[in-house]
Amino acid sequence: MMTRPLLLAIGLALAIPGAVAADMSDEQKTLYALGQLVARQTAVFQLSADELATVQQGWRDAASGADSAVDMAVYGPKVNALAAVRRELAARKAAEQGKAVVAAAAAEKGAIKADSGFVYLPLVEGGGAQPSGSDVVRVHYRGTLPDGTEFDSSYKRGEATTFPLNGVIKCWTEGVAMMKVGGKARLTCPADTAYGERGAGKVIPPGATLIFEVELAEVVGKQ
Repeated sequence: MMTRPLLLAIGLALAIPGAVAADMSDEQKTLYALGQLVARQTAVFQLSADELATVQQGWRDAASGADSAVDMAVYGPKVNALAAVRRELAARKAAEQGKAVVAAAAAEKGAIKADSGFVYLPLVEGGGAQPSGSDVVRVHYRGTLPDGTEFDSSYKRGEATTFPLNGVIKCWTEGVAMMKVGGKARLTCPADTAYGERGAGKVIPPGATLIFEVELAEVVGKQ
């Protein structure tokens, strides 16, 4: 159910759409950040302009203490169900769009399409050890959505990441195992080899195809 605090936060997100950060007090900036966070949490609904206006009206009525235009005992519980429907629709749309991304990646010279569906493209051939699926590896990587939006980067953190190959998404488990130390590759990962229809948190949308540039720095050893 969407609670009163959540409605209030949505209102904060909508109340100052044209605000300029330089003109805000520190408290206003914090409240604006709250609105941004709530908007991301409700992004699964992919609200149209008319739907957004309806959400705004619900917030105004709740915030002002006016009577609700709908029976909240009936419609409050339907919010999660609507979210599930919108999430499924978004996942289907993203998966369909992802097919074109994977096809384009597979058509690149030197690309290898794995049986599981991801595409491996060597960028720099390594000359060191090659890991197996049970090894712990250390890598640098950058992850983006098909539109180029970067959602994670060990380069920006300034530190390589260490993990067991059998403890990550399938695309990585299989793809990094195709590399040798010193090598760099691009992995194009359809959703069923990544985070599926659920996505991951507020960063990776449902059904998203992901693109990683991975540099294998070291095979640390067995777990």
